[in-house]
Amino acid sequence: MIKILHAADLHLDSAFAALTGAQAAQRRREQRAALDRLAQLAADCDLVLLAGDLFDGARVYRDTLDALRRFCASTDAEIFIAPGNHDYFAPGSPYDTEGWGENVHIFTTPELRRVRLPRLNCDVYGAGFTAADMPPLLTDFHVADETVTNVMVLHGDLQPNSPYNALTTDEIAAGGLDYLALGHVHAMQVGHAGATTYAYPGCLMGRGFDECGAKGALRVTIEEKQVRTEFVPVAGRTYEILSVAAGDDPLAAIRAALPPEHAGDCYRIELTGEADRVDVAALEDALGGEFFSLSVRDRTVPRKALWAEAGEDTLRGRCLRELKARCDAAEGGDRETAVQAARLLTALMDGREVAL
Repeated sequence: MIKILHAADLHLDSAFAALTGAQAAQRRREQRAALDRLAQLAADCDLVLLAGDLFDGARVYRDTLDALRRFCASTDAEIFIAPGNHDYFAPGSPYDTEGWGENVHIFTTPELRRVRLPRLNCDVYGAGFTAADMPPLLTDFHVADETVTNVMVLHGDLQPNSPYNALTTDEIAAGGLDYLALGHVHAMQVGHAGATTYAYPGCLMGRGFDECGAKGALRVTIEEKQVRTEFVPVAGRTYEILSVAAGDDPLAAIRAALPPEHAGDCYRIELTGEADRVDVAALEDALGGEFFSLSVRDRTVPRKALWAEAGEDTLRGRCLRELKARCDAAEGGDRETAVQAARLLTALMDGREVAL
């Protein structure tokens, strides 16, 4: 059995431009600290596959390089790195200038290369970006020896015509790999193409509201050509978007909707529905101390009397008059049905999106 830790898209030293300078610096420290969690996950692994974009760009702090080197030195596993479009291999890049240890293998060319590991009866394939884009790599690829365990680590994109090493499931299926460790997509996904399991672990830590929820790495085991994957969250702050119907008391509505474990996370709260004027600044002041960062957005529409336009000589007025008559004559649930119908009617006539 071969045990693998698969991670990608760490984007170390990201700018975190939406945060304050102090918050951004803290988030970069937290990115480095996440490497300690990765080291724990790699402790009993045979292989560590890092599928690109370890760094967010060409500027890398010495603190970050030291943390990544400590991670590499913390495990006896063979580590394979496939540089991506953000951290492509180039003269003078950290992959070129730093000493990474004998157990670290960096794919420094855009051509696929094979590394034989006799101890594991395994072949590891990979290639690295040497510029911000890369043509497709898997066209006509097939493993050299189908009798051994075959894995590959690549930064690549399953989107057609992508400039970032575009891949297709047909190419993956034809390659004869047991496991294809991918990076570039920031959401975890696992798929199958022929006999090959391919996967993106997603980014290691969320950096914005397009990367919400738990993030982490994949633990993979391969035994007799059978592949099993397990997503392991890496503890840390998450980004979350919460939609809340404002009602009469937006603050109370928000508190009722928040999960108990929200403290210290990054939240965007979007207030919806009909409401009187929402004081966004007051809400942020009242709630801000509970979060690492918070933004409240007012998506409400002005509240108005439901039957105010029933007297108009318009299509809206005539429909509202009919519904009001039914409401006045109805009792209990029938009355509420007429009210809901009137609200739906006015919302649709105003061109608002309505959830049925």
